[in-house]
Parts: sequence; C-alpha cells; structure tokens
Amino acid sequence: MNKKTIAVIFGGESPEYSVSLQSATSIIRALDRNKYDVIPVGISQKGEWFQYIGDIELIEQDKWLDKELCNPIILSPDKSIHGLIGETNIIAVDVVFPVLHGKNGEDGTVQGLLELSGIPYTGCKVLASALCMDKVRAHELVNAKGIRSAKNIVITNLKNFDEVKKEVENIGYPVFVKPVCAGSSYGISKIYKSDNLRSAIERAFRYDDEVVIEEMIEGFEVGCSIIGNEDLTIGAVDEIELTADFFDYEEKYVNNTSKTYVPARITSEEADKIRKAAQLIYRTLGCCGYARIDMFYTPKKEIVFNEVNTIPGFTSHSRFPNMMKAVGISFEETVEKIVDLALDK
Repeated sequence: MNKKTIAVIFGGESPEYSVSLQSATSIIRALDRNKYDVIPVGISQKGEWFQYIGDIELIEQDKWLDKELCNPIILSPDKSIHGLIGETNIIAVDVVFPVLHGKNGEDGTVQGLLELSGIPYTGCKVLASALCMDKVRAHELVNAKGIRSAKNIVITNLKNFDEVKKEVENIGYPVFVKPVCAGSSYGISKIYKSDNLRSAIERAFRYDDEVVIEEMIEGFEVGCSIIGNEDLTIGAVDEIELTADFFDYEEKYVNNTSKTYVPARITSEEADKIRKAAQLIYRTLGCCGYARIDMFYTPKKEIVFNEVNTIPGFTSHSRFPNMMKAVGISFEETVEKIVDLALDK
C-alpha cells in the first residue's frame, strides 16, 4: 500500500493561534502512520512558514518554533511542483490539512493558495470559507432560505455614533457587539446599557474593520457537526449550558465551567428539526468536507442561525469530534473521513 503524504498546517497570524496548536496536535496524533507520511508545517505569528521536525508535544506547548527544529519552507502555487519547497529540497504533497482558525487561515485565504497549488485540501473551498467567516453575509443568505438570525446593524466607523445608539435602542438591550469576521469569540462583548456601547465597539474594531451589533436571542446554543461533500454524515446535536454570561474565549478555552451535553437535552423530533436546519445551512453556504453549524434554540422552539465554523476546534474534548463520537464515529475515523473527502474532491 502506497502511503499518502499529508501536510498539516498549524499556527498562523490569527488571535486563535493557540487554539490551532491544540487542534493540530490532536489531528497529527490521530493520523494513521500506516496510511500517511505526516509533514507538520507551522506558521509563526509573524507569518513565517516552517517544516517542523520535532516532537509533537512541543506544538501543543507552543515550544515548536526553534531554529533547530524548523526548516524554512513555502507552499508553492506552481501546479507542476504540487508541494512544498524547502531551502534544498522539494516535498511532493498528496493532501493538505489546514488547521488554522480565524483570519488568514479559515477565511478563504489559505484555501485560495491551495487552489493555485492544485493540491487537494480538507474542508470548505474558497467561497464557502470566506462566506462563513463573514457573519453578516452568511446570515443574509441563510435568511433567504427561511432560517432567521438575530436582528442586527453593521457599522464601519464611529463617525455617526449617536445614530448607532438610536438604532441599538430600537433593537433593545442587551446586545452583542462582534467583529464581523473573527472566531473563538474574540472581540465580542455583551452589553446591557448604552454607557458601554462605544467601548465595546472600539474593542471589536481591534479585530476587524466591520462590526455587527446583534440582539440577544433567548434560549440556548445548539450545534451540529457535518462531514461530507455530496452525501452528508450528520453528528448528534449538542447543547451548551452556560454558567458565564456568554460563551466567550475565556469560557471556551480557560475557565471551562460551562457544560456541553451530547446529545442535547431535547426530544428526538426537535433534534431532527435542528439537523435538517444545519444541513440546509451547510448546503446554502456551499460547504464541503466538514463544518460545525451553530444555532440557538428558543423557548418558542424556534431555530435561529448563529454561525458556521469551517475549521472548528479539534481536540479530544472539542465539540465537533464529540458530536461525531455520539453517532459512533471515533476521533481517528472522523479525521480519516475528512482526509478521504479531500482526496475525493
């Protein structure tokens, strides 16, 4: 059996750099060495690309960036090369597994480079990656298919702040203030009064040049993991029970006091309705490979679209693999399915 060479790309310039290191470590460990030669490729927070040749544990600990363990490398956009170019060698690559959360990784940028290279890659293509990163445009498309999202306003500056305040009052407090294109809840604030609005907007602008202000949806967050191109494998619906004010970065990755229930504490009929909505969202936004669809479920049993994560967290305790595990697909099988789909593409 001829082994495939797979490059796993991790790190990057995004604020979600540390999350990427955790996810990539789990994926590298899960790849079957009888089937794959694994090439870890790290991107520093300065945007430098390296082939990493050290112990996998050092990636998770963020101790990988060592000149003794890293060889400068680039991904060539030349289709005839179909791989990576080092200082003295070329490495042919059969498939790339980008594990880059947020900007400059999950937003279509790296996917565009991979399209130029001609190398198959896991996950969504360029357009779907860009759309799913853009909360506002994704909501508009999904709304057109009959699934509502939170009422919102979008701003690009604070020149007309008084007008913004009036529009937010029409939405009604509390509201969420978010960067339009960001992940892992970076730059998000939940505010209860107008006194805190300006500072929340300024914080969100540190992560993007567009800010969206959304109404708070009553209810709880549910998610659905999907794997597939044409035929879809849909995981169990999960449910987030919050103990914090909302599911921000600290709560996701540091405090971890919230509880995730897999399957969600809802009826089978309700879960089927949520899975169907997730499938419609996946198709509407042109997703392929895999993605996690996040929604809210209200006390009136209404589904409200939140966002799509095209490269969701992928540690052993992350939501995506645990939703798959709940339908009988192990972490290792999930990773292999995703790679096989990339090769099929």
